Amino acid sequence: MNAAIWQSADAVRTWTAEAKEHERNRAAQRRLMAALLPYGEQEAFTFLDLGAGTGAASRAILDLHPRSTAVLADFSAGMMAAGEREMRPFAGRFRYVEFDMSTGRWPAAIPAALDAVVTSMCVHHLPDERKQGLFAEIFDRLVPGGWYLNYDPVRAEDPVVDAAWQRVNDRVDPAAGGRRQDRTPEQQARYANHVRHIIPLSQQLRYLTTAGFQGVEVYWKRLESVIYGGYRPARRR
Repeated sequence: MNAAIWQSADAVRTWTAEAKEHERNRAAQRRLMAALLPYGEQEAFTFLDLGAGTGAASRAILDLHPRSTAVLADFSAGMMAAGEREMRPFAGRFRYVEFDMSTGRWPAAIPAALDAVVTSMCVHHLPDERKQGLFAEIFDRLVPGGWYLNYDPVRAEDPVVDAAWQRVNDRVDPAAGGRRQDRTPEQQARYANHVRHIIPLSQQLRYLTTAGFQGVEVYWKRLESVIYGGYRPARRR
């Protein structure tokens, strides 16, 4: 299950070993998320990075916005320990907070008023009801005008589209097909955990709108990978 996997020291070691390669392919998306936040480069603001892992999203924002401050929330002690090492260049501008997003019980260490919230590669682990609840909780924590952005995979609603996505991905990475066939039981468990709660994009955009967000938009998309989000208006509609 998700909790057991991410609390496993072996899973954390495997994830961090693979992370550098993954992040090379995600660098442009991280920079886009940072640029989408409506703050000047010298403007001070505080943002929350939920499911932060080792802090890749936070590093992109902190780098572009040198007066910003990050609160990184995760529930894996191993991931947070690895993140503390990766985040050393930004010492004094960040702190980690333990938080299990699946529960909805927000710790007091997370500010009640935030200028922005970001998530990346984590919301898809949550069941549908919890995704919807999390979006509402994020909305309630944002100051008026505050933004939420999510970078995550989505599921195709049409099997022909899904096949097209896989065909293109296999051309970009010719070894992908072989890896699918050669997964160990542990790797298969990780993959099954990764995909079991992935849902279509349209469903997630509805969740944001229902929570009260405006400016809901897909700001970047490549096949199954998307960046979407919106902002909290001065008043609910």
